[in-house]
Amino acid sequence: MEPFSFGTSDSLDYPVSVRIINLEGDETPFLFSTLLKQPELRHIGSNTRYIFGRIRLYTPKTKEGEDTSGSRLADRGARADLDRWNEWLTIPIPYKSLPLNSYLAITIWDLSPVGGNQAQGHAIPFGGTTLPLFDRDNQLQKGRQKCVVHRHKQADGNDNTSTPSSIAKSKDSSKRNGVAVIDDKEAEELERMEKLFKKHEMNEIPRVEWLDQLVFRGTERRRLKAARNSIKSIQRQSVLNGTDNEQEPNGGTELENGLPSRPGPSKFALNIELPRFDFPVVFADHEYPPPPISSFQHLSASQSNILLKPPPEVSYGPGINGPEEQDRVIRIYDPEVGAKDNPAESKHRRLVRSQHRHGILDKDLRPNAKVRDELNMIMSYSPTHVLSPEEKDLVWKFRYHLTKDKRALTKFVKSVNWQDQSESRQAIQVLGKWTDIDVDDALELLGPTFDNRVVRGYAVDRLRKADDHEILLYLLQLVQALKFEHISTDLNQATMRASSLANFLISRAVENFTLGNYFYWYLGVEYDDKSNDQGEEVRTMYAKVQYDFMKELESRPGGKETRGTIKRQAELIAVLSKISADIQASRDSYPRKLEKTKSFLGDSKNELLTIDPPIPMPLDPSVMIVGVVPEETRVFKSSLSPIMVTFRAISGSKYPIIFKTGDDLRQDQLVIQIITLMDQLLQKENLDLKLSPYKILATSTSAGASQFVPSQNVLGDRIQVSYEPGVRKETLDTFTKSCAGYCVITYILGVGDRHLENLLLAPDGHFFHADFGFILGRDPKPFAPALKLSKEMADAMGGANPPSEVYLQFKQYCFLAFAALRKSSNLILNLFSLMVHANIPDIKAEPDKAVFKVKERFHLELNEEDAIRHLDRIMEDSLNGIMPVVIDRLHDLVQAFR
Repeated sequence: MEPFSFGTSDSLDYPVSVRIINLEGDETPFLFSTLLKQPELRHIGSNTRYIFGRIRLYTPKTKEGEDTSGSRLADRGARADLDRWNEWLTIPIPYKSLPLNSYLAITIWDLSPVGGNQAQGHAIPFGGTTLPLFDRDNQLQKGRQKCVVHRHKQADGNDNTSTPSSIAKSKDSSKRNGVAVIDDKEAEELERMEKLFKKHEMNEIPRVEWLDQLVFRGTERRRLKAARNSIKSIQRQSVLNGTDNEQEPNGGTELENGLPSRPGPSKFALNIELPRFDFPVVFADHEYPPPPISSFQHLSASQSNILLKPPPEVSYGPGINGPEEQDRVIRIYDPEVGAKDNPAESKHRRLVRSQHRHGILDKDLRPNAKVRDELNMIMSYSPTHVLSPEEKDLVWKFRYHLTKDKRALTKFVKSVNWQDQSESRQAIQVLGKWTDIDVDDALELLGPTFDNRVVRGYAVDRLRKADDHEILLYLLQLVQALKFEHISTDLNQATMRASSLANFLISRAVENFTLGNYFYWYLGVEYDDKSNDQGEEVRTMYAKVQYDFMKELESRPGGKETRGTIKRQAELIAVLSKISADIQASRDSYPRKLEKTKSFLGDSKNELLTIDPPIPMPLDPSVMIVGVVPEETRVFKSSLSPIMVTFRAISGSKYPIIFKTGDDLRQDQLVIQIITLMDQLLQKENLDLKLSPYKILATSTSAGASQFVPSQNVLGDRIQVSYEPGVRKETLDTFTKSCAGYCVITYILGVGDRHLENLLLAPDGHFFHADFGFILGRDPKPFAPALKLSKEMADAMGGANPPSEVYLQFKQYCFLAFAALRKSSNLILNLFSLMVHANIPDIKAEPDKAVFKVKERFHLELNEEDAIRHLDRIMEDSLNGIMPVVIDRLHDLVQAFR
């Protein structure tokens, strides 16, 4: 088949337009005797000096439609006016908004001294026609259209219109209702020519200028002659059939508007023009993507499996393809129905659980060996796993037995129908008897799928047992969990009473300045997020929590001084933001930018040269700063022109930071937080991989600071030069361990855009990654490896072919780290679950898949040995692959041109 190129109407953002070309045709004039009796008839029809048209666009939703009307004063009769009304009229509705059954209803209006039934003042309908905008093949009408004008009728715009623009011909042209019909050969020929003219306009027939003009003039003469002959032909038809000429048009002597009928027929056609497009335009309705079920407030935790259900398939109903079918019946996707339990499953659950709801023997139920294995399998499921109805019933049945297993609590909560008051009350009683759960399970209970206040309060009670250092590791996610609390935005209602989580965070933050420092900035960034995804209500909620935190801080001893310190920190960040924004917007050379930055920082008016009294660094509150060192300032050569500002600490040391505006650092902040957490998890397993994640803090959605670590890029043979046989053993050991740790962690997080410029090496041997603009498997380069292990890195360890002793030790560190982090996979997955609504770019791209992308890298479906073998293959592919080398070389070449 030949290729067929077409466009779809839903992508056509162009207003509906139409141009009226002319009105052609003729009719039998009134008898002279009729004009003597009714002189006013002289001013009706073609005898009038005024005429105007009105175009309406009708859709199924409304019968009023949008209209474009126009009128002109004519000097030589009605049709002369329409001949000069040769201009494009635009209806302010785009084609992409049109339904399939859209119509242009065009009514031509005349003037009448006596009015009539359909008259509007002195205006009466000369005639009307209704043109569908889409033909039978669902293609948009285009080009010239010849529309039949129905005399003395207004165009109605209905699906079964009484004023159609074209009238279907009878199959038997010689007989019509048993009456002989005289064939009009001239009319048939003109109709054939009209079809050819349309093809000519669409460039389907080659253009020959002189021949085209000759044919056009000849056809125009034939058209005028045919219009006159058509009336005579119809008159002969009526004589042949024995009908009365006086009643020809409508079978009576009176028309619908109260005027007498003409002694003979009338035949008019209106020529209009529609826009032409390069390709056929086929109707396609705008399909709204079904909203993710996770955006709805779930009624119970037992409905958490809805997150994984695909949207129901939309299919056509019976008879939709029938040729005579008018009404189309389809199944539509209703998200409210999708967010509810299956009624059959709910009934089954109630029947099954009614046996184990109030029975005294439930407390003494013990599983046999087979059931115990099934329960152990359920307990091993990851947080993203969906429990089947049978598994939920099994957990409910042995709930008292499972109270001794801390892993079973989240599975039990998912198995409860929290809408059943009786079941909910009993579940709360059982909840109080459960053994202490781990922090990762508590974080899962604070996610969006757990709505019950008692359950969330139970999770917060578990968090109260954690120390401040552990809470700091999860603070970023806990601030996000506030979105799922029932916090009123009314300033008269205390936040600490409404939300147990907000109460807990505020009470901890006012007691520990480090917690309070980060808590303040995390809340401020969420309030600063004015994107459509955040919502005004959420922003107001975060502002209220921040206000209540500062208010609670003032009520504590020394709280006013602490609040003043936070205020001074905010002023420092405001000053840095201003100078950074000015430098970024400046078009000066880099030396001039550097000079302006130093001058600004050294100006005593800005109070940066000396900070008295000292204040904690917002990026790292453990460091008290007393001023800046202007001479050690740098401006980096990049599009955002970040600046490096060096602060003097109270201890006499220096603390350089990089401040940047115009970039959202929340994604980098999240990655650094996860790396810091993973470092803590590895150290708990007695595995110190010498990780040194630098600190980073987003101060708004478009600004932030990061710690500057003196280092160099891993380019070319620099590592080989630095690690020759004479290198210290401690330095090489630090490099090997940190390299192994970052290889595994960046693989799990799916960090992309890894090239030798964002692999950094500190003088003491610490290897680390920078720039986390792509995570969760996203990468701007094609065929990027899943794990970054370059030949330069392997050669620094003595080489991989054959493998040196150091390289083999490096691989062993990788395997140990991967196995240790797999044990804490639930904690990491729960942290990412809480960040789904955090407006992080790479999570926002596919929020429903973000957690599964991380889970996929853990390979939890494999045992530990198989998972390590899989990681080994990935490392070998990265080291020996050709594409990673090509990508690095191309990147170096691009940077050289820059």
